[in-house]
Amino acid sequence: MRPRKVLPIAVLALALASGSIAAAQLPPAIAIPELAAADRPNSEQAFASVEIHGRPDPAPIVFEVSPLGSDAGDGGPGRPFATLARAQAAVRAVNRDHSVTVRLADGVYRQDAPLRFGVEDGGQNGYVVRWEAAKGARPVISGGQPVTGWRRADARRDIWVADIPRGADPRQIWVNDQLAHRAAVEAPRRAFAFHDWGIEILDPAWRFLADLPDVSRMEVENTGFFTDRRARVESIKGDRIVLAQPGWRNNLIGYDTFARPVSGNRARFFFANAQAFVRAGGNWWADPAQGKLYYKPRDNEPMATSRVVIPRLEALVSVSGAPGRPIHDLRFSGLGFQHTSWLGPSSAEGYASQQSGSFLAGETADYPAEPIRDCSWGCWAFEARRNHWRQQPAAVQVAAAYRITFDDVEFAHLGQIALGIGNEASANLSGTGLEARSVEVARSRFHDLAGGAIMVGGVSPEAHHPSRPDQAVRDIVIRDNVVTGVSRDYREQAAILVTYATAPIILRNDVSDAPYDGIDVGWGWGVNDPGGSTAYMSLARGYYDQPGNLIYDTPTILRDTVILGNRVHGVKRWFPDGGAIYHLSADPGALIAENHVYDVPGGIGVYLDEGSRYVTVRDNVFDGLGLWVNLNALDGAYPRRTAADNIARGNWHNAGKANGSWSDYANNRLVDNVAVEGQAWPEAARKIIDRAGPARRPVAP
Repeated sequence: MRPRKVLPIAVLALALASGSIAAAQLPPAIAIPELAAADRPNSEQAFASVEIHGRPDPAPIVFEVSPLGSDAGDGGPGRPFATLARAQAAVRAVNRDHSVTVRLADGVYRQDAPLRFGVEDGGQNGYVVRWEAAKGARPVISGGQPVTGWRRADARRDIWVADIPRGADPRQIWVNDQLAHRAAVEAPRRAFAFHDWGIEILDPAWRFLADLPDVSRMEVENTGFFTDRRARVESIKGDRIVLAQPGWRNNLIGYDTFARPVSGNRARFFFANAQAFVRAGGNWWADPAQGKLYYKPRDNEPMATSRVVIPRLEALVSVSGAPGRPIHDLRFSGLGFQHTSWLGPSSAEGYASQQSGSFLAGETADYPAEPIRDCSWGCWAFEARRNHWRQQPAAVQVAAAYRITFDDVEFAHLGQIALGIGNEASANLSGTGLEARSVEVARSRFHDLAGGAIMVGGVSPEAHHPSRPDQAVRDIVIRDNVVTGVSRDYREQAAILVTYATAPIILRNDVSDAPYDGIDVGWGWGVNDPGGSTAYMSLARGYYDQPGNLIYDTPTILRDTVILGNRVHGVKRWFPDGGAIYHLSADPGALIAENHVYDVPGGIGVYLDEGSRYVTVRDNVFDGLGLWVNLNALDGAYPRRTAADNIARGNWHNAGKANGSWSDYANNRLVDNVAVEGQAWPEAARKIIDRAGPARRPVAP
């Protein structure tokens, strides 16, 4: 009997890819035997063999990658590839017939372009593709580059300078793995007047702004009741600060606007991005024309040994198929995603924030002649744009995809929302949006982010009433993650946001240290629910008077939300509006249960905002809040019922009260909730407290 021929799998894969072995030369089936544990170096075999007989075995083909490797290698043990692009090409050669694992050694894999995974990069024909860390490794995929060669530029002020590529103009940098603060100064709103062309300086003490160099790169920022708005300066002459359009116009209409925020002069107002504003430790400013980066160190931060990284990519990873042709069966494990900077607000569009990562851009038809007077609490022109808001592009993007998994992954030092799942097409590098299902994010860490951690779903009519069933975002599981230190720049963004999705599950996460909400679910303020929102049928709102704004007879895809067993604390640090857990619109079968919410002084535990229906809030523990539950039934619209059929049952709270129209009329009920004195929680409440948060907590960042 002839001996069976055994080939190294990586060699075979490369031979197939190069054409040196034709597929016709191989027998009809290939088996990859499972190796015994003793045969696996480092507790896991990174190399397999194929025996040319029998049917396929589930053991995957394994390719190794190392920063010390070479793309001339074959990806086998001791011959790792050097680049992720080379590994990706090797995967495509064999993933139709095998599961494939790409195993990354420790180190930083710096990318000069986003890593794009298309239909051809996922598992094919029932197989799975995995990108994972080698045993004991924590590899990082980075869109940044180190900045070295620091020298003092101003000894008196302790400001340092280093060379960066000419033209580089990032919105974020990281120093010693901490987000540094782009130079800005806070100004009193009462020292200025706001007009449709820009801002008038009333207090002469601020006229020095006109004397600063490079004023056309400066920006103004305003944080109001729930928005964080930005506009770029075009020129400053005397007492007139002219702002770039259309960004400034878009920041003047809607709600909580730049000129008339809900909180009035309690809103906070800033000028940003001038060298003169580099005053405090951790401040920086870039000069793209000269290719210079200026930085003032924090206390005890020696620049000779400090690690400084500037991002050079606006997005890092795209996982996306095409409409009707999704990528699938792709898994990421043990990897790190770091260093991006979304540059959208640096343009004339600015950032006309609406809520939690959505913004207004482009020209507005029928723009009001007196926007500050007539459209600071909504108007017809604004309502005509509501279904055309855009979403901030995430650093890692998933759309037109199913069975995608992120497990034990670190999302850190990113200049926008970290992970976007099923967002709008305009927020995806692929140009394809929505259409995400069976995506799981588990046991991962999100920290030191300019934006929120996770944004699921879109905001357009195709998001809430898709024309094709496969466009709907469904079955998204977010579980056992640690989310902390997020929304550092874009403060209005929730740590975790789901807009429209069917059966999203947000389970046992630890969410903390966020300026806005911890967990948000729902969108649309009820206007897209069956029968519409009667509050938006008024003459003042005029929402349904606008072309394309329909009154639907069918429900949106939002249903069966589960927010269970989460630990939410230390959120709402900047904005008064919103809640630690926040909900919008009809959500049949929604459950908010067994969560532990604490350390949100004066804040709201669970906020059921406009249009919330069919939500059960039960068995939660609320510790030290201003309101433990708030229901916004738009009482001014009474007797119209805009929020109905909600129940809060069996919750424990030791401060605050239940606020809102809890009544039989709208079938909003408070049942068997228990007020507790101090920390005297009963045993059932203590069990909720003990169980809340990740079941197997990831290592703290």
